[in-house]
Amino acid sequence: MSEVDNRHLLGLEGMSREGIVQILDQAENFKEIAKRPVKKVPALRGKNILMAFFEPSTRTKMSFQMAAKRLSADTYGISTSMSSLTKGETLIDTVRNIEAMAVDMIVMRHGFSGAHRFLSRYIDKPIINAGDGWHEHPTQALLDMLTIRDNKGGFEGLKVALVGDIAHSRVAHSNIFGLSTMGADIHICGPYPMIPMELEKLGNVKVFPKIEDAIRGVDVIMMLRIQLERMPKHLFPTSREYSTIFGLNRKRVELAHKDAIVMHPGPINRGVEMEPDVADGPRSVILDQVTNGVAVRMAVLYLQMLQMGVTQ
Repeated sequence: MSEVDNRHLLGLEGMSREGIVQILDQAENFKEIAKRPVKKVPALRGKNILMAFFEPSTRTKMSFQMAAKRLSADTYGISTSMSSLTKGETLIDTVRNIEAMAVDMIVMRHGFSGAHRFLSRYIDKPIINAGDGWHEHPTQALLDMLTIRDNKGGFEGLKVALVGDIAHSRVAHSNIFGLSTMGADIHICGPYPMIPMELEKLGNVKVFPKIEDAIRGVDVIMMLRIQLERMPKHLFPTSREYSTIFGLNRKRVELAHKDAIVMHPGPINRGVEMEPDVADGPRSVILDQVTNGVAVRMAVLYLQMLQMGVTQ
């Protein structure tokens, strides 16, 4: 699926337009399954998928589990506290032992950037990146892109503002790669220490110091959570000051295009990244993102298995 290594989905960097569109189109087809009385298809019946989450997760893990079950796959899970990693075993040995138990695919989240790419050199089974450190979170970006396409019809020339902690956000990185590939213009805004200045080298990415300038006239506003668990302390003074300078409120939303949508990958820090009346307001498509997450992850699991020749 990725041009970098088509055995795995390690990230959106290097993925072609065609590859992204294939996933989005398949996800659109799978959305219909959620409306059925019986929300299952036999596409991956008899397949075993390992959910290896070595970092805390609620939404992503549940979404992948639901996606796998709707495709009739069996899922098995491990976590750091339960794994042999706590006893000194290497990540390679842990996953190789699991691979020897005849799993067909590994969905993994890990706190270290590049862990998935490193592991992909040593095992044959497909690896799906469910988030690695600061690096990428490809399925989150794909569900964001499906939500944008549902509302805007396409990406070419679309103006998308990403506001918040860009440097530590794997969601931001994957969205920048994916949206850039699809032809969107990206506006970046956040506290100076949280903005990698080299992003502007991508050509269609522009950095703005003020949120008002970043969101003026845009079609999509994507607010990002402050990654407190991944950053050094004191990158910004207080949550109240952050909200005052970079938070999204109703007055600021009105600067965007009249039919602009508001997004957030979750979890939301209400009153910090955005006010509750914006998160729950008519422009918000946050719950649509959650719904689309299951369909996108169904598409990724199915297409990756199909590519490996192991679907029914």
